[in-house]
Amino acid sequence: MSDDAGTAASHGVPIRVDHVGIAVRSVADAEPVLQALGCEKLLDETVEGRFRWVYYRLGDASRVELIEPVAEGSFLTDYLDDHGPGLHHVTLEVADIDAVIEGLEAAGLRVVARREFDDWTEAFVSPRNPTGTLFQLMEYHDGWAGGRLPPEELYVNGLPVAEAQGGSG
Repeated sequence: MSDDAGTAASHGVPIRVDHVGIAVRSVADAEPVLQALGCEKLLDETVEGRFRWVYYRLGDASRVELIEPVAEGSFLTDYLDDHGPGLHHVTLEVADIDAVIEGLEAAGLRVVARREFDDWTEAFVSPRNPTGTLFQLMEYHDGWAGGRLPPEELYVNGLPVAEAQGGSG
């Protein structure tokens, strides 16, 4: 590791945990747990009629996401059938997704499903790694915050990790 917090020596790119995603059968059943922990609901959206994601803030910087299937036969219903409710993924905001992917692949890790969207680029580190965890890599583009919460609610110190390298994360 380098001396800079959140930067790995292999690729030199700032990274921070954006949120932890938890697969649930019912947000209504799971949400009271997060409320008891002091979480504040930030967003509640349904994606293409396949799944619902509800985003929460915990404290001043941590975020948790509950994801619930809204259609049968989706990746999420399959996941819940195989594993039950629980940790689904850890999303990492990265300043340069291509450099991070290159570093991960050089370390022998499998990166899958790289996709470009208008507001972000994402890829996933296969959970078939020694941690058993699915990591989602996200590089946010300029339009990501449009129509969403104020930047201070979405980013580190109001800035994407690429710009907030000196901030806490």
